[in-house]
Amino acid sequence: MNRIAAALLIAFSGAALAQVPATVPASVPAASSTAPLQLNHLDADVERVMKQFDVPGIAIAIVKDGQVLAARGFGVRKLGAPEKVDGKTLFEVASNSKAFTAAALAMLVDEGKLAWDDPVTKHLPDFQMYDAYVTHEMTVRDLLTHRSGLGLGAGDLLWWPTTGFSTDEIIHKLRFIPPATSFRSSYAYDNLLYIVAGKIIAAKSGKSWGETIRERILTPVGMATTTTSLLENEGNPNVANAHSKINDKIAAVKAMPVPNAVGAVGINTNAEDIARWMNVLLAQGKLGTGADGKETRLYSAKQARELWTAQTPMRISEPNPKLAGTKPNFAAYGLGFQLRDYHGRLLAMHSGALQGFYSKVVLVPEEKLGIAILTNAESGGSLNALQWQLLGRLVDRDDKTDWIGAVAAVEDEMHAKEKARLAKNSAARAAKSQPSLPRTAYDGDYQDPWYGIATIKHVGGKQILSLTRTPDLSGEMEHFQHDTFIVRWKERNFNADAYVTFALNPDGSIERMKMQPISTETDFSYDFQDLNFTPVKK
Repeated sequence: MNRIAAALLIAFSGAALAQVPATVPASVPAASSTAPLQLNHLDADVERVMKQFDVPGIAIAIVKDGQVLAARGFGVRKLGAPEKVDGKTLFEVASNSKAFTAAALAMLVDEGKLAWDDPVTKHLPDFQMYDAYVTHEMTVRDLLTHRSGLGLGAGDLLWWPTTGFSTDEIIHKLRFIPPATSFRSSYAYDNLLYIVAGKIIAAKSGKSWGETIRERILTPVGMATTTTSLLENEGNPNVANAHSKINDKIAAVKAMPVPNAVGAVGINTNAEDIARWMNVLLAQGKLGTGADGKETRLYSAKQARELWTAQTPMRISEPNPKLAGTKPNFAAYGLGFQLRDYHGRLLAMHSGALQGFYSKVVLVPEEKLGIAILTNAESGGSLNALQWQLLGRLVDRDDKTDWIGAVAAVEDEMHAKEKARLAKNSAARAAKSQPSLPRTAYDGDYQDPWYGIATIKHVGGKQILSLTRTPDLSGEMEHFQHDTFIVRWKERNFNADAYVTFALNPDGSIERMKMQPISTETDFSYDFQDLNFTPVKK
């Protein structure tokens, strides 16, 4: 995928935290018994999307004016198994976790335990970026706004797919990742700085990010079944299975635990719980009114405005003509939310993606409307199609556009073009060329400044490349042309095979090894292009 967090962004040691009593009412009404007429189409729309985009299961939550209009499931939890998705089925929601991290920081700001424009080093003295100026100037606000100067997804290989790095190791390695642009000059989506934000929350609370989120947000909101790690899901049978495409065919795959990246991607939730969360967000952090008549809140109305204030402008691209009606007039990133307009109304939204799971949350504050779409597949098209279809029915009401068909047509067209491009590149290669060196000469250890060690060695007659801290990133190297090879990862659902190119010194020794994804559809978190390996001297 060019993960939806990129491909669909626009088209698209402080005092302990104060405890919120567990008795604070969640203040989320039960599902409405009189859903609006537009929801009569919901079943047909979702079933069509599941079939069109090969999605085994979807959970939908829709809230309006404080009422829950829908919190239910469609399809199955795992392909080939009979168990159905329902309103309590847990899904990984990945980057939709960023709003929880932002909200927790907003609560700390309300309590005077930090300020948005505090230097990060005030709270994490050992924090360091590649550039000394950026280290000194980076604020808590900057951690959330994707304007650090890091490139798209830079350093994500430190946690994606599952790695052996600790959270502290990941934060330490930020100092070795060179910037792609100057500080605060442009938008580029990143995950590592949300990991840092999660660390600040843990530092101020004296508890883990997960414990803090549960005590401070999940419990008061009433999100009783939501979890902050895959380990918490164990023993719960009502959990969706991950699915990916292997050679364009959908298949059940293993989950991808990422306990070192929880500040960015740690939440697992379901339709019923996320409906509660959306209603609190739309109420600007208000939880309800206690028995004493006092208003209870997660965070103040002032902080609610801060979360949805544009912080970093985002470039607006020209959509495919079939999707012309989706083009915004403005797009920006706030604090844990993407912001844009839709037919004169503000949208506060976000996408989420981990291997086998895509999700989207769309809030229309003016309409007190929230839509959450949780899927157990890697289909950005399914999210976009349902987003525009539901907005058309619930906001415009008279929108007759077949957004499902339009999004499917555009996605099919793009996929066909990418397959043709890959075929053309393969046909144009110098197929008769040979590597400059004997194959065994490429064996050895290679070191990148921020990732660490990759090894190449012959095993059973095959030449295997392995990224040593990432167990699943190991695969056979095959010759492509000249001194460029292709590594085909053993986990075929990654869809992330990569070119491996060697540069030689004048004496014929290897000077460096670079990598690059083969397909533009490869998830941007496989940031192979940011690696710069040099041979480890023996």
